[in-house]
Amino acid sequence: MKQPIRIGTRASPLALMQTRMVAEALREALDWGPERIEIVPMTTTGDVVQDRPLAEVGGKGLWTKELDRALLEGRTDLSVHSMKDVETLRPAELTIAAMLPRADVRDRLLGADSIEALPLNARVGTSSPRRAAQLLARRPDLEIVPIRGNVATRIRKLEQGEADATLLAAAGLDRLGHPEIGAPLDDLLPAPAQGAIGIEARADDKKTKALVAAIDHRPTHVCVLAERGLLEGLGGSCRSPVAALAECDGDFLRLRAEILTNDGSEAERIDTRFPAADLNAPRDLARQMLDRAPQAVRVLFGGWCPIS
Repeated sequence: MKQPIRIGTRASPLALMQTRMVAEALREALDWGPERIEIVPMTTTGDVVQDRPLAEVGGKGLWTKELDRALLEGRTDLSVHSMKDVETLRPAELTIAAMLPRADVRDRLLGADSIEALPLNARVGTSSPRRAAQLLARRPDLEIVPIRGNVATRIRKLEQGEADATLLAAAGLDRLGHPEIGAPLDDLLPAPAQGAIGIEARADDKKTKALVAAIDHRPTHVCVLAERGLLEGLGGSCRSPVAALAECDGDFLRLRAEILTNDGSEAERIDTRFPAADLNAPRDLARQMLDRAPQAVRVLFGGWCPIS
């Protein structure tokens, strides 16, 4: 009997659901029985530390470092990630080998039917600088209060009155079987890579990468790489409010993005198209955005320097 493919994942309900989606896709594409895949849940530092904003305790790496260690040490063969939670610069020994088809990229608002319907001075719970800035850009009267935890925890905190409203990713709610929860926000650009599930392998593991390639959804992969390329070019951190969405348009990509001050009062935005094969375009666009942006925005992006 062949050794099963071991897939590392966070132990949260959403992460486990997403990993089961990957496992099912592999079984269907490769005609595997259930014995060919072993799911290996892990508790990450990001799951343990819930009382502080992500940026204060180490950023996105808190979701990945335990999974990375297991993969690099050969205790797992693959890792499954929510791509929006994966830091832009990854270890050279690892590679995103595939992505599943992207789900709904939108945020949903819980607690009101729309941003405009929120009461005056309403408390909105979020620890996302992007969401906070986008909300304040539209409603400066809102009070942003920090709130973290998995989907169930955030809903419970809302029910307990810790905030009047909160925002959650539509993709996560749908995957957990809650398409009825929340009002979709069509006018807010999402976080880069929101709604995408990535499968990571060791860069030198050609056999496993070839197997995983069978479930790669190329349009999703291309669009997410463009968004992550923009993010890399911006040089931001977890404290830098940035939103981006790339969409396939024939041989071109349409890329919309915005970078904002933390209070949403100033911003720089783009809406442009470029050849999908131009891998340098997102980084070039990032530099152009920063070159045009107000100083109050530029200072939030540490990698910025003027184009000479």
